[in-house]
Amino acid sequence: MKGRWLWIVIAANLVVWVALAFAYPHLMVAPGALAGGHAELTTDCFACHTPLRGATADRCIACHKLPDIGLRTTKGAAIVSPRPMKVSFHQELNDQNCMACHSDHAGPKLTQRSRKPFSHAMLRMATRDRCDTCHAAPTNDWHKALSVGCDKCHKTESWKPATFDHDKFFPLDKDHNATCVTCHVGNNYNRYTCYGCHEHTPANMQAKHREEGVAEGLDNCVRCHRSASGEGVGKGDRGKGKRERD
Repeated sequence: MKGRWLWIVIAANLVVWVALAFAYPHLMVAPGALAGGHAELTTDCFACHTPLRGATADRCIACHKLPDIGLRTTKGAAIVSPRPMKVSFHQELNDQNCMACHSDHAGPKLTQRSRKPFSHAMLRMATRDRCDTCHAAPTNDWHKALSVGCDKCHKTESWKPATFDHDKFFPLDKDHNATCVTCHVGNNYNRYTCYGCHEHTPANMQAKHREEGVAEGLDNCVRCHRSASGEGVGKGDRGKGKRERD
């Protein structure tokens, strides 16, 4: 008899606990304080959570318009932030799974899937190469006036370190394996000069090129000289077959 009453008491307690968990989930489950913007939902867990399923992206999107996320509140007011977003990118994600990156509760959770930081792989393929849709273009001398895309030097997996294939423009072989500042004066990588080494002076170069019948493009050496391995090739070139200059 005692055993029967014990099970009845245990069952009654479980029923009461479950009822209270549904009636006052913010007190019974206590997953931690909400983010400031959601403080008014502290006692309304089911605004975001579906019973027995947890939080769902559908509940988030019902209040947060994807193009407005990070830019405007759910009431349409502009968000003021020390680091404001240039543009919202959430509508460009492959999968609208808000919980993959966001957690609204500050405290520990009883159950939680492993969360991953943002990855560009989460973006649609057509969006991944359009860096300027989310990132402001750099304005320093290194990048200013560059016409190539970001992916020529940077990778979305890791923005730094950047890599640049100099061989596509001018191989740094032989005596030209020099430091960057030798040709890019003042570390301005939008410009270069060959005037500053051995016989490379404007007067000497003009005289040598006149002999070859070349009078144009003397301010852009790589227009004809693609490497240090031989004579120039291009308009006005008559040096094919000659030995390399000393």
